[in-house]
Amino acid sequence: MPEILLKKGEYERMTENNKQAKSTDTKAKAHYDTAIFAGGCFWCMVEPFDTVDGVEKVVSGYTGGHVANPTYEQVCTGTTGHTEAVKITYDPSKISYEKLLDYYWQVTDPTDAMGQFQDRGDNYRPVIFYNSEMQKEAAEESKQRLADSGFFDKPIVTQIEKDKPFYPAEEYHQNFYKKNPERYALEEAGGRADYIKKHWNK
Repeated sequence: MPEILLKKGEYERMTENNKQAKSTDTKAKAHYDTAIFAGGCFWCMVEPFDTVDGVEKVVSGYTGGHVANPTYEQVCTGTTGHTEAVKITYDPSKISYEKLLDYYWQVTDPTDAMGQFQDRGDNYRPVIFYNSEMQKEAAEESKQRLADSGFFDKPIVTQIEKDKPFYPAEEYHQNFYKKNPERYALEEAGGRADYIKKHWNK
């Protein structure tokens, strides 16, 4: 292997450049915020946000319960208090929390308190989990605007709750719409896709 020799001062410059790059990366990451939305099966809550400009990452998981590190099987029993949800990491300089709320309303049924479409039970209930007073106020205002709009002939029952520990789901649940497109299509055919088409694709 040939010997690599650095000229005087070159190592120092490289070290300083690396420090600056890491500092910039850290600042960029620190600028990100997160949003946690529950709206039925988390398989179907990833794709609507995954390709939105400004969204960096969407993770499927469990939140709102009283058991640490729950498994999918435990959550499905309905005894852990968790609901399936997605944690969205986004860049507020590219997309606002209010805009994410707009997307959220359009991919869920906000009039169904105990499930979403073919998925029934408390672990599928629709919830907006806020992580700050700003998010809480924005969610409440957004919900009220939807209720006042008369768009739905039933009450808006989606809950707005303070966030709790979020536990990422097992790896096979992540980006499920990409890994298992045929199964994902069947899940969408369970009522969500038709509901969205009927209410929003006008």
